[in-house]
Amino acid sequence: MRAELLDLVLSLLPEHSPTPELEHFYALMRDYPRRGGKGIRSELLLASAQAHGVRPGTAAWTSAQWAAAALEMFQNWVLIHDDIEDDSEERRGKPALHRLCGVPLAINVGDALHAYMWAAVQRAGIPGAMEEFLAMIARTAEGQHLDLAWVERREWNLQESDYLQMVELKTAYYTVIVPLRLGALAAGLPVNEAFSAAGLALGTAFQIRDDVLNLTGDPVKYGKEIGGDLLEGKRTLIVLHWLAQAPAGQKQIFLDQMRRDRPRKNQQVIDQIHHWLLDSGSVEYAQQFANQQAAQGIALLETALMSAPDQEATRRLLRTVHELATREQ
Repeated sequence: MRAELLDLVLSLLPEHSPTPELEHFYALMRDYPRRGGKGIRSELLLASAQAHGVRPGTAAWTSAQWAAAALEMFQNWVLIHDDIEDDSEERRGKPALHRLCGVPLAINVGDALHAYMWAAVQRAGIPGAMEEFLAMIARTAEGQHLDLAWVERREWNLQESDYLQMVELKTAYYTVIVPLRLGALAAGLPVNEAFSAAGLALGTAFQIRDDVLNLTGDPVKYGKEIGGDLLEGKRTLIVLHWLAQAPAGQKQIFLDQMRRDRPRKNQQVIDQIHHWLLDSGSVEYAQQFANQQAAQGIALLETALMSAPDQEATRRLLRTVHELATREQ
């Protein structure tokens, strides 16, 4: 996250209280934002605003920054809740918030950040922004429900199309589509509906990259535990592709582990499954699929932005998107 966006986020959050426990609460609210993060969504929003003609230093740029800050606050409260729902151990290289303060307090911190997110949306003052945030939250919750319901029901009889639907809802809307749309709205311009098709493809590519990095990434750069998706029982394109061709014995061992809650999983067996996935060719399959989605999304976005007011900023936006869609860490 840009330093100026972090300053905006922190400026909305209370810091001091004569009541020591409330001061602790405020510190917990500031924890995830201060951990940093890549700031992908806010960067895309600001890049889109510039492509649509918003100049830094103008009132419209200030509005775009507040919208970007609101998007970062959304990301942070959703991650707090997501870490609880997934029973995650780490976030951004440190223990997940619920590991530090317990589940009830962490839920409440997420709820508070959700409330302050709307304060940032209000500060942005962009017509249509509230509707964009409402739709984004609804789509993200739908995708999260699919993800969590499969885990809860131990459901592995899934197709790649099921995974893609979940990813489009859970990732693509808030990672790509809404940032692009908010950038146009910050400029006072109508939204190009072609952003949706481009964003669905690019969001899918981003999520598959993340799934790959969860198995292959550098723990320091990745910011989460490597192999955590297996411990959490995540349905990924990699795993579904592997299951469709896995030897019966390996598949049986995998499903036995996935019937267990995280604390009851055998770490040595999970490590073995991790190696099976890496050796199977399914990671390479997923990477190739992500490459195709990224190429499709970038082509669609190039077409959608052909008449954008600032073509130099548009080229920077497209370079940023390409880097994100092909990132190695």
